[in-house]
Amino acid sequence: MVLVVKKIVLALGLALFLAGVGARADTLDQVRARGALVCGVNIGLAGFGLPDDRGSWRGFDIDYCRAVAAAIFGDAQKVRFTPLSGKDRFTALQSGEIDILSRNTTWTQSREAGQGLLFVGINYFDGQAFLARKARNLKSVRDLKGASICVQQGTTTELNLADYFRKTGISAETVVFTGGDEALKAYESGRCDAYTTDGSALYAQRLKLSAPDDHEVLAETLSKEPFGPVVRQGDDRWFNLVKWTHFALLDAEELGVTSANVESLRESQNPEIRRLLGADNDFGAGLGLSKDWVARIVKAVGNYGEIFSRNLGEGSPLKIPRGLNAQWRDGGLHYAPPVR
Repeated sequence: MVLVVKKIVLALGLALFLAGVGARADTLDQVRARGALVCGVNIGLAGFGLPDDRGSWRGFDIDYCRAVAAAIFGDAQKVRFTPLSGKDRFTALQSGEIDILSRNTTWTQSREAGQGLLFVGINYFDGQAFLARKARNLKSVRDLKGASICVQQGTTTELNLADYFRKTGISAETVVFTGGDEALKAYESGRCDAYTTDGSALYAQRLKLSAPDDHEVLAETLSKEPFGPVVRQGDDRWFNLVKWTHFALLDAEELGVTSANVESLRESQNPEIRRLLGADNDFGAGLGLSKDWVARIVKAVGNYGEIFSRNLGEGSPLKIPRGLNAQWRDGGLHYAPPVR
């Protein structure tokens, strides 16, 4: 009798566990039923996520959201953007308020393992850098010895700065502010000799200064800041869909598939391109997508290189060098598994 009861308890426990997983593992179904993807983005960061004069969201992170929408619906406009502060971004994802977080967010062990989240990959390799006046003619971060440095409170940036001072023995004054714009204003007014945050953000913040050309982002960085889209744990199909959307953008650039030639390349005789675009085999089925899911993405938003260029690179006001964000064959770090 005891053995029977134990078996019943174990069976009920397994059933409840599977039911719980099933209840969580339905993001794609929810998105389809809603008719739109809900994407958490920055409140406003030039190059990454910012509404234009007509209220339409533009940016690197925005295009990643549109790429996922294009893969699902064949329509990159079926996205609702939810602006989120650094403090609220993870709570919104955990609670189900958003389907995906695409917001210049650093991948760390504590954020992933400690908060029930999954980073799908690194779409931007960043590092903490410094903004300073060109007139100071700084050659290295070490030249900031004795300087005052503006930093935003409660960020990995503040921690990295403290770690750097501790490791190097360099003394400097840290001036802490609650917000990035507040820190930038203090720097411009002369309250601080330098301003530090992620390098990509500094390129964007520099444009807000009255004389941007009088300031420079130092090439030296203090940390690794790998950015990437984030989803909730517990839904493998959704995790794979967002992850392979990222990989598809990189694979398309490597194979020379662009928004301009994607239609003509559907007839390509290159087997890698044919597999990528769904001309041979159906690699979308395992993701819950159509066989031409990559063609949909590239036609709507372009490949990774196109997204980078128009939002962050030479085609944008920021003009950030590709650097580490170049393809592996060009000396960068981006390397995507193949669609096959």
